Amino acid sequence: MVKRQRSSKIVILLELIFYAVLPYVIWNFGRETLGDYSAMLISTIPGIVYTIYRFILDKQFNITGLLIFSSLALGTTVNLLSGSAEQMIWNGVYLSLFYTFLYIVTLMIKRPLSLYFVVDFVYLQGYARIDSRALFFQKGIFKWFQIIQVIFIIRGLFMAGLTVYLLKKYGIDGYGGMLIYKQFAGWAFSIFITGLFFYINVPVRNFFAMQQNQLQDNNNLAPQQSNATVE
Repeated sequence: MVKRQRSSKIVILLELIFYAVLPYVIWNFGRETLGDYSAMLISTIPGIVYTIYRFILDKQFNITGLLIFSSLALGTTVNLLSGSAEQMIWNGVYLSLFYTFLYIVTLMIKRPLSLYFVVDFVYLQGYARIDSRALFFQKGIFKWFQIIQVIFIIRGLFMAGLTVYLLKKYGIDGYGGMLIYKQFAGWAFSIFITGLFFYINVPVRNFFAMQQNQLQDNNNLAPQQSNATVE
């Protein structure tokens, strides 16, 4: 437990450094010599490097890995084609709304991506994907993945709205503060979502307990039926 807490603190510290501190430093000290757009573009490099590092370290696969690399490639491409610092921020908002739309569609067709994220995770723990998918689609468990998907959608809309609000209030000069605000907001949502993912263990245990009780009832009923047949 102590080791896990220490590891979590290290991850939080690294995220703060690579997603907020380093981009903030590059932006503030590089914009005068490099210009707003170049400084903003370069400030995204630490986050990209750290994301790739975490991808390799966590061994992400399938849908999770595909989404990570797709969003990384798409985000980098859009940033390079933006042409200006302000347009780069607006394009980030549009991308956020696009991902939110993707979450909405997969929720409507009852294929929440949150479920497949957990399927990929438990696969790394040694559980077959086909078995975990069948389990997670069970009534009483599936609804929690839908709830998490709704939180994903709320997060996407909130982060996009926060970016637009800060951009209109402080302009491009407030980009450094925008990084900090968005990082803390992102953490708040991440903590809440992680808590919901952990809570899914409760309905999963309840499902297995109900199955066990049903099996025990069937075993108890079998001798009674056998005695009735003999009589």
